[in-house]
Amino acid sequence: MNERVREIGTVTCGSLTEGIEMRLAPCQSIEDVKAGKFVVIEGRKNDFFSMITDVRLDTANRQIVLHPPERGDMLMREVLSGTSAYATILLRPMLMVPKEGNGEERTEVLPVKTIPEHFSNVFDASEDDVNQIFGDEAASGGKYFFLGTPLDMETPVCLNLDRFVERSNGIFGKTGTGKTFLTRLVLCGLVKQEKAVNFIFDMHSEYGWQATQEAGKGKGSFVKGLKQLFGSRVAIFTLDPESTRRRNVQADREVQIFTNQIAVEDIAPLQDELRLNPTAVEAAYLIVAKYGKNWLEILITRGEKDIKGLADELGAHPESLSALYRKLRRLTDFDFITMGGSSEDIVSTMMDYINRGIHIVLEFGRETSMLAYLLVAGIITRRIHELYVKQTEIYHASQDSADKPKHLVITIEEAHKFLNPHTAKQTIFGIIAREMRKYFVSLLIVDQRPSGIDDEVISQVGTRIVALLNDEKDIQSVLTGVNNVGGLRSVLASLDSKQQALVMGHAVPMPVVVRTRNYDQQFYNDMGFLSQDEQDRRAMQDEEDVFG
Repeated sequence: MNERVREIGTVTCGSLTEGIEMRLAPCQSIEDVKAGKFVVIEGRKNDFFSMITDVRLDTANRQIVLHPPERGDMLMREVLSGTSAYATILLRPMLMVPKEGNGEERTEVLPVKTIPEHFSNVFDASEDDVNQIFGDEAASGGKYFFLGTPLDMETPVCLNLDRFVERSNGIFGKTGTGKTFLTRLVLCGLVKQEKAVNFIFDMHSEYGWQATQEAGKGKGSFVKGLKQLFGSRVAIFTLDPESTRRRNVQADREVQIFTNQIAVEDIAPLQDELRLNPTAVEAAYLIVAKYGKNWLEILITRGEKDIKGLADELGAHPESLSALYRKLRRLTDFDFITMGGSSEDIVSTMMDYINRGIHIVLEFGRETSMLAYLLVAGIITRRIHELYVKQTEIYHASQDSADKPKHLVITIEEAHKFLNPHTAKQTIFGIIAREMRKYFVSLLIVDQRPSGIDDEVISQVGTRIVALLNDEKDIQSVLTGVNNVGGLRSVLASLDSKQQALVMGHAVPMPVVVRTRNYDQQFYNDMGFLSQDEQDRRAMQDEEDVFG
């Protein structure tokens, strides 16, 4: 039986829709009660697993407020405190578990459809409570991944990775709250437990190799990337080989994109970034109709000297074609763009890695402009998605497990640029977000402005890991489609700026605020990383075991 030790209060009133009010026990300090804390209400027939959403000071008599005790009158303060003057804590029950002997299995976790009776006791959650609700990584066989601990507790809160990869997911938080750190944690879990293959569009070269620590004890120091932790299970592709070499990183592949690999569908979502008008995009389709895959090369080479002749040949408006040429000529300034075509298809190479279960980090190096990021991510994701659709159709036709595609999670930063209301319906990322893993591809979207993402896309996000947000529009956006948003709104606003996040959605049974685990040597060890000294020690031990 689960024995809870610390009683913190008593239920006084409440409702199913508005939540429960608890009177704080006189022996407890209100300053120890924090929004987002995980508590348990012991009802007569059920235990109600709840979150603290608000804290309020109340009095039994208005005269106390009008005539408060003098500063030095400690006796009167002590007499009134906890009786006539007390604290009210607002609780939001999230789940309930039938008590043993109540005709149902104790392990069954149910949605809340009733409330506890008056004067039910409220306790701090125990370690057994946390394990029962959020799972135990050690006993799960790879199903769960330890993400952090509840407020004021040291018990691990786990993500259910099987459920996490079933849908697209999001990591949100304002600038400086550690989104990259959270993303790195989640990616490590997916790689370690082999739940999906990851493709990371790494705009600032923060995931593949070492990067600086954003928070915690080692702030400012260097931390290891996925390649260092998982070795040959991760491949680094780079658009900027020189930058990669300068950082003493050995890339697995250098990436060149040829103009015949760029489709109009890759250009259309860049209308805002390139300031293209719709007539210019229509002109691009006219070139494609005549020249096929070579459309961009023809535009660039002939646009310099013969734009009017090309317009006459296509029956296009010369000014629209000229505007298209001026805007798209910028693409040739990128070192990774090469005119013409090639027998080597980098996307096919990437698919070969993915089919072998190798995770890919695509580094942009110095090519950190938003135009470069949007262009490359769109081109590669569109091609990968096309190949996944074909592979899925083959699998459905054969029903042979050998043909089943490996589930792919694509990580994109600055997601509002891909998924805003204007572009979400025409970008490949909007299509993937709405498909709900139909073709074994899902997204991990990382963004500081969730309000810029289309509401339909946000509503499809299965699990949301949310660091501090201040903007009311952003808070409203991340809570789109979530039940009982009133209490969660205040919890979000009260998060610390570092190493705290609200986790909610498909991969956790109930919303919970966690203090994220440290990304340190202990974490590296948990991921299976061996230092050079440890590798040498084990090699010597193996040699001794063999030869004596």
